[in-house]
Amino acid sequence: MTNIKALLFDFDGTLLNTNDLIIQTFMHVLEERFPGQYSPKDCLKFIGPSLRQTFSAITPGEEEEMVAKYRAWNEAHHDELITEYPDVVSTLEQLKAMGIKLAIVSTKRNEMIDRGLELLGASHLFDVRIGTGDVKNVKPDPEPVLLALQRLGIEKDEAIMIGDNSHDIEAGHNAGVKAAGVAWAIKGEAFLQQFNPDYILHHMTDLLAIVKER
Repeated sequence: MTNIKALLFDFDGTLLNTNDLIIQTFMHVLEERFPGQYSPKDCLKFIGPSLRQTFSAITPGEEEEMVAKYRAWNEAHHDELITEYPDVVSTLEQLKAMGIKLAIVSTKRNEMIDRGLELLGASHLFDVRIGTGDVKNVKPDPEPVLLALQRLGIEKDEAIMIGDNSHDIEAGHNAGVKAAGVAWAIKGEAFLQQFNPDYILHHMTDLLAIVKER
């Protein structure tokens, strides 16, 4: 039996489909800096780590400039390139009505989380949101997950960390909480299975059955 009282969600690629936005932003920035060297497929590996981690690997010493360029293009095209996943908001509303506490745990800046939540019409549903401005160490470090639990007043065995990437599953496990991968992840279900998630969600509504097990 589970006694789940809180669900912690990654944001990009989990609750909001920002995959096209992220890939197109990377392609714009990298094409300018390394013409012809990167394809959209190459950009898949940049989904998950923080921007600073990614650019410190690709362009060491130029992180600040590259992050600034990324953010400028990303913000300008944000609203036109995002799409919604099926039944995300309606499921969150049902979970909230069941008394489940909801949190965002993301490697995104807080103001961009807020912008995405507003576009989804889901700002009112979340008790806590943890972005890069709240922590020193991002996922897969356990710090953001542990901070979310602390702010929610929830024990480790009462929460599930949910996301579309290895970082989300690892951060959950590193923090001592259960973790779920989402099968709609751009990297695919088989990729996520390598990290031994406790659950794989094939549809957002699967969460309703999981929390009802309690």
